[in-house]
Amino acid sequence: MLLQRNKLGSVRPPKRCRSDMDNTSTSDIVIINGNSHPDLANMVAERMGLKNGGCSVFHKSNRETIVEISDSVRGKDIYIIQTGTKDANNNIMELLIMAYACKTSSARSIVGVIPYLPYSKQCKMRKRGCIVSKLLAKMMCTSGLTHIITMDLHQKEIQGFFDIPVDNLRASPFLLQYIQESIPDYRNSVIVARNPGVAKKANSYAERLRLGLAVIHGEQKEAESDEVDGRYSPPPTRNSTPQHAPSSSNRTRTTSVSVGVPEHPVKVKPPLTIVGDVNGRIAIMVDDLIDDVQAFVAAAEMLKDNGACKIYVLATHGLLSSDAPRLLDESPIDEIVVTNTIPHEIQKLQCHKIKTIDISILIAEAIRRIHNKESMSYLFRNVTLED
Repeated sequence: MLLQRNKLGSVRPPKRCRSDMDNTSTSDIVIINGNSHPDLANMVAERMGLKNGGCSVFHKSNRETIVEISDSVRGKDIYIIQTGTKDANNNIMELLIMAYACKTSSARSIVGVIPYLPYSKQCKMRKRGCIVSKLLAKMMCTSGLTHIITMDLHQKEIQGFFDIPVDNLRASPFLLQYIQESIPDYRNSVIVARNPGVAKKANSYAERLRLGLAVIHGEQKEAESDEVDGRYSPPPTRNSTPQHAPSSSNRTRTTSVSVGVPEHPVKVKPPLTIVGDVNGRIAIMVDDLIDDVQAFVAAAEMLKDNGACKIYVLATHGLLSSDAPRLLDESPIDEIVVTNTIPHEIQKLQCHKIKTIDISILIAEAIRRIHNKESMSYLFRNVTLED
């Protein structure tokens, strides 16, 4: 599969899917979409030789979401293509209402195609917060969705929040092919993890490309602040020995602490250091999401100071919020490569360094295999647990 470049610099695979819907009955497939990424939905429908179903999603003056499905969905397989964008809350409500509308219209199955799952980074308990990904999964299952297709979840364990099947597709084959075909002298490259949390993904890329690995150590995680609140209040200390304390002659192998609950040692953040050699090499940073780019810019400046000749950033989802295009354009990063799971055409006009890889062929093939009840193993071939 060869990548082709269009006039805007985007990278797009060949126009037709490998199967091109061969031996597939298309009469009972309906593809609909919300307002999050209509271009991607149209590309998937075109690759499958289908037309986009008649579904209108709009908002009233009070911002309530209205869904109108013009075509009959009774007894059909519905595929709702709706990704997460900066307007994540509206994207979620549109998806839930579309799914519930199909459920109450007697659809046979309702598959949610969500290339970027919103709130996927909120999959751990943080202080007095909550695990939002779990709540979102419950809402999706209740709305009527019977299957989920997504791509490169922030943590693969999020699949366990759902009570329905979840296929977590991988964009790494497209990104690996881009490295091999579009980065000159990529053999002189080193894969860089901008923090230890991305080391497993970076190591997977390095093993497939047979390249070296470097890890930037010492970066402070933004999600784990050390603010002082009531949870850190220490327990009361006891100055006197308890009345029923065991005597020295009756001690067991259990170790006792004389001052009560021990205090956690204070974290000492080490200075930023690079573990690995990047001098005179092409540095390729990999991650699953680019949103707030300040951490990427700081890592790129450090790589440049340590002798990296060129710096690339590859990620599956390019959310690129706030003033990310301006920061990237002024940074030492030479190129930012993302897939079209999230629309970012406006950001590309503001930053010429952003390149796009089309992954609609992968989504179309996943839909075809699910509809034909074929194995999905081919799409996960050579994928390890570290991806």
